Amino acid sequence: MSLIHMAFSRPPLLQTPLTIRGNSTGLQDIVTWDEYSIFVRGERIMFLSGEVHPFRLPSPGLWLDVFQKVRALGFTGVSFYVMWGLLEGEPGQVRADGVFALEGFFNAASQAGIYLLARPGPYINAEVSGGGFPGWVARTQGVIRSSAPGFENAAKEYISTIGSIISKAQITNGGPVILVQPENEYSFCGNYTSIIDISACLDRDYMAWVETELRNAGIVVPFLSNDAIPLGNFAPGSGTGAVDIYGLDDYPFQWGNGCSNPSNWSRGIFPLSLFNYTTHLLYSAATPFAVTEYQGGAPDPWGGVGLEQCAALVNNEFARVFNKVIYGMRVAILNLYMIFGGTNWGNLGHPDGYTSYDVGAAIMENRQIIREKYSELKLQGNFLRVSPSYLTTTPDNGSFGVYTNTSEVVVTPLNGAITKYYVVRQADYTSLESIRYSMTLKTSVGNLTIPQLGGALSLNGRDSKIAVSDYPIGMVNLVYSSAELFSWKRYSTRTVLLLYGGAGETHEFALPGELGCPTASEGESFECKLINELVVVQWNVEESRQVLYFSAGLEVYLLWRNEAYNYWVLDLPGAHLTGVYPSIHGTHSTDSSVIVKGGYLMRAASIADDSLYLVGDVNATTEIEIIAAPITPKRLFFNADEVDITEPINNRVNGTTFYAPPNIELPDLSLLDWRYVDSLPEITTAYDDSNWTACTLTSTNNTRNFTTPTSLYASDYGYHSGSLLYRGHFTATGQESALFLGTQGGTGFGHSVWLDSTFLGPWLGNSSSSYNQTLEFPSKLQDGEHHVLAILIDHMGLHENFEAEAQLMREPRGILYYNIVGQSDSSDVSWKMTGNLGGEHYIDHSRGPLNEGAMWAERNGYHLPGAPTEVWKKRTPSQGLTSPGVGFFSTTFTLEIPPGYDVPISLSIGNTTRDGVAQNFRVQFFINGWQFGKYVNNLGPQNRFVLPEGILNHNGSNYLALTLWCQDASGAIITDLSLEVDAVIQSGYSKPSLVEGVAYSPRGVI
Repeated sequence: MSLIHMAFSRPPLLQTPLTIRGNSTGLQDIVTWDEYSIFVRGERIMFLSGEVHPFRLPSPGLWLDVFQKVRALGFTGVSFYVMWGLLEGEPGQVRADGVFALEGFFNAASQAGIYLLARPGPYINAEVSGGGFPGWVARTQGVIRSSAPGFENAAKEYISTIGSIISKAQITNGGPVILVQPENEYSFCGNYTSIIDISACLDRDYMAWVETELRNAGIVVPFLSNDAIPLGNFAPGSGTGAVDIYGLDDYPFQWGNGCSNPSNWSRGIFPLSLFNYTTHLLYSAATPFAVTEYQGGAPDPWGGVGLEQCAALVNNEFARVFNKVIYGMRVAILNLYMIFGGTNWGNLGHPDGYTSYDVGAAIMENRQIIREKYSELKLQGNFLRVSPSYLTTTPDNGSFGVYTNTSEVVVTPLNGAITKYYVVRQADYTSLESIRYSMTLKTSVGNLTIPQLGGALSLNGRDSKIAVSDYPIGMVNLVYSSAELFSWKRYSTRTVLLLYGGAGETHEFALPGELGCPTASEGESFECKLINELVVVQWNVEESRQVLYFSAGLEVYLLWRNEAYNYWVLDLPGAHLTGVYPSIHGTHSTDSSVIVKGGYLMRAASIADDSLYLVGDVNATTEIEIIAAPITPKRLFFNADEVDITEPINNRVNGTTFYAPPNIELPDLSLLDWRYVDSLPEITTAYDDSNWTACTLTSTNNTRNFTTPTSLYASDYGYHSGSLLYRGHFTATGQESALFLGTQGGTGFGHSVWLDSTFLGPWLGNSSSSYNQTLEFPSKLQDGEHHVLAILIDHMGLHENFEAEAQLMREPRGILYYNIVGQSDSSDVSWKMTGNLGGEHYIDHSRGPLNEGAMWAERNGYHLPGAPTEVWKKRTPSQGLTSPGVGFFSTTFTLEIPPGYDVPISLSIGNTTRDGVAQNFRVQFFINGWQFGKYVNNLGPQNRFVLPEGILNHNGSNYLALTLWCQDASGAIITDLSLEVDAVIQSGYSKPSLVEGVAYSPRGVI
């Protein structure tokens, strides 16, 4: 994902002519392409996709749930990254098993009928530590992300292994993978001097090497790029490293700039200021127009405004306006980043973000779909699914006042051989005003100005619409419609069309005159007239639907947008070659789908004899209405339970599924048996650090030359996550008075410093990634005495490496410089350090290389289930600590969530204050050994942490542990720590199994 859009004018377009490579990789013929779209088994598809990262939901049993929610949107695909740094934490050992295995992800996608775009890197950005690189890459020689032998040798084993894994899941092998993206946003130089040079540093041989390695590993499907800036980098025919299909990225509201004041739409760069359809023609005219990443979320930094503000920033209105700008360019490959964000568990995130990676996506971190954006995307996705003619249109330039009677409205036509689409929005896309207008459409009966029956169309505030003309509804021509089309389906005896509009709007549609006005109707807020050879219907949008019945079996449902949110179109299992995957054949064939009005979520439908079986979710007592199906069911089942249904009315039946939420009792954490052990014994001079890593390196491959006698960079010694702990030994001369210290841990980091057992002071953290300070010694040191400095540093993750040659992931973590005031030679201090036990030779392979840090309890494995808590003191987090240090608290509890209910649960912590000021402390939460929360009381904003089922045992015992790092001299307590139910959903989801991780065994750490 792109860091941000830069504020610059679009550079001159490159004039290099394209060399057409053809419409196939030459290695297979199942996935091909032309200038309009990709084909799968000879059928055009629009690859409408959302980004989902399997590593951000380490409960594989929940992947199907997410895929089904994406498929219910009408989407055809999912894009996913693979994080190298989680798989090869130890150089040469690529571990792709357990929660890091992708086979379950592929199987779940296949089961849901979702195609996949695989994006294995090796660089991914993605707001993960090091941009996805393992920390040890910082020690390699040569330029990272280049053809330097040191880097290519480092990446080779990973690319070969992950390439082979993905190759087995390609569609050519019966899997869901139809596209692969080599590298990621390899577009942007950090040290350019002019806009023309912005990509001058790119190493084309490196890009070609990544592609070759993937091909050698068995990848045969097309390569797709994502140019972070639309410059044509690696477009087909552009030379060494060229891909098969060129794609670009766009984030209209930028990425990483925060979410404050979400109603302010003047931020960022409007897409048309950067690129348009002509840009695509110039760079890659022979391939489909692809936007490999488009804004589907917005991240929030440490100390930010919170994820709900981000959700408000990129809400349903954003999706309605900005997505349709892209549709106006006839995009054929579109991936929304993110559709489901997930969690930065186990220290996998980068330093500019906290534990939650919800980012305001359509599917929430706890997998709920209650944001209105989800429903808006469902309207768009289903429309595009049933509109294959869209893919072969030619976009025209947007026009002001040409197709409408006002320059306040912009219309972008997409002209097809028969069907035409008109994307309508306000000229000032930030406007909250309402505009009334009329519009002229090109139709098969000539140019028509609508509405023909009087009145006006309207755009209310931040809205955009897609009108159509000569749109085929089965065998019927929809001559035009100003209302938006949700879906249509053909059945053996009728054809059903769903139109919708915003509250209070007036809309109009026309049909061929031979159909006549409706022979029957439900609702009266419409007018029908025969004008020349057309039947013209004007209708007012009301909360209650209207249904018009025309001759030839056409039924037109006129819906309020918010009512349309409750409609679902479910494909029935078919015998077509595409199976459960979406296809034009399935869209256009008779009796292939079911239309249901059904509330929260409908997942699947099937028919057996005279019975209709639905699988779905409800969060309230819900009327289920079968709008259309191949049969008029005599029996209806919802999640295997029979639902009493009414007698058919106009081929519709309905029944009620009753929501009966169970009484879910969560334990009161304050009443549990908590155990405590000190987790910072290292501050005493007597502590034995003989097994720690000696900091004796006198050279580094880091781009920052160290300014200490020996390197104190953590990555030089194999420690890359969680926290870092240093002990500096020195013999006093009697002249020492203070410590001058500079540390670096990434945005929001903190540190604490002790001399022997005396607390010298902290750095509490802010938006800076480094800090230097002078800490006074409390008293005069005696000549000849041995002393120990102990420095605990919070490691917030490694910097990303977005700029191709900038080497920012090498930015060191640890001690940058120090000086004991009064000592003449800094080398008189002998340093040792530790991080997670074993460093790169990490102990817990089941949870990966980043889950643990330097704290004593972590190094002992006490965060793992089965730790010997019975011999520890009884003490609760609310009793906390009375002085600076680190305490480790743990307890157990049991849950018993009844079957048939999806009950997301979160851990909540209150913001603790003293005299109205936030206390200064940091907390890590571990649930059953998995680090699922990092909390900074004085920074925030996150104070609620999602615990996904499968990591949290919903039916059995759970082990909860936390580290409390107090940075205040007066101590710290944790208040209002609680488990909370996020929702109780009566669900047809597949219940996940408990994720198996290694349990505690003694590690021998003293």
